[in-house]
Amino acid sequence: MASSVTGLDRVKQQIQLADKTKHKYSHLILATGARPRQLSCPGASLGNIMALRSLADADRLRAGLATKKNLVIIGGGYVGLECAATAIKQGLNVTLLEAEERLLARVTGPQLAGFFADIHQKAGVDIRLASKASGFVGDKDVQGVVLETGEVLPADLVLVGIGVVPNQELAKKAGIDCDNGIIVDDLCRSSDERVFAIGDVSYHPNAIYQSNWRLESVHNAIEQGKTAALCIAGKAKPYAQVPWFWSDQYDLKLQMAGINTGYDQVIIRGEMTSGSFAVFYLKDRVLLACDAVNSPAEYMGSRLLIGKQAMPDPASLADISIAMKELMNNACGNKTTANPIGD
Repeated sequence: MASSVTGLDRVKQQIQLADKTKHKYSHLILATGARPRQLSCPGASLGNIMALRSLADADRLRAGLATKKNLVIIGGGYVGLECAATAIKQGLNVTLLEAEERLLARVTGPQLAGFFADIHQKAGVDIRLASKASGFVGDKDVQGVVLETGEVLPADLVLVGIGVVPNQELAKKAGIDCDNGIIVDDLCRSSDERVFAIGDVSYHPNAIYQSNWRLESVHNAIEQGKTAALCIAGKAKPYAQVPWFWSDQYDLKLQMAGINTGYDQVIIRGEMTSGSFAVFYLKDRVLLACDAVNSPAEYMGSRLLIGKQAMPDPASLADISIAMKELMNNACGNKTTANPIGD
């Protein structure tokens, strides 16, 4: 349908489109996604200040990278770092602003954050930590980024990557429970059991971690779609997946399994200076998460171990002479019966 949904009537079980037509449903899946979080400072509406979310955004950014000279990136997450790597290789002057004291503050530990900061700085990226933009200057298009310190950074292209906001308005207006997304159960059902929500907009439980999250990943969206479809078809299978993500920067492939929230121990496997290593995060000896750089075996092994809530031996995790297959076989026989992940 070439029309957007503007209304949801749960009593009549129908949706209304922008063209005023209405359509009945027996079950409804909301996959409304999320939108880039916007800056509300002076000059934010100037030209060549953009986000990266859609194919159209990617096309605009690609065109800008081909013609501009000074790129300022606001946000030191994966989107910002991946763009920085691409832009610096294309010869642009790149400055990256991060409001926190380190990069990737929401998603990884200081060890990996420091590693990527060093990689980008050596490539020529000017990283400004604990730095915030207070505005933009320019006529029609942006010409500079004003920092809270008063410094003005030259910029003819700006990428804003400061997270997203879930598109929950349709559901919330219809009276469906929302909190940082549409609240669903492990079958992706909302507070109205005939209405499901999947992907970036869903705030869902995770049985492994005994916690509720809203995840932004392709894998999560695909698997939740399967869960919702099976439930509607009468073949309910609860969603219980180990979250995973990836990021490509320069010649480095970062693959992440699990969520490290609450970790109390960090184990590094391999030499970080080699560009091939893994960082394991544990809580009460249970493996919570792994960040693997150019280390696919560690990444795949960690997904299995996390799913089994295994308690791998810390010394074995750090010992690269012990193959991951052997480590996995040993650890899976030492599965915890408690669940400290959810404490």
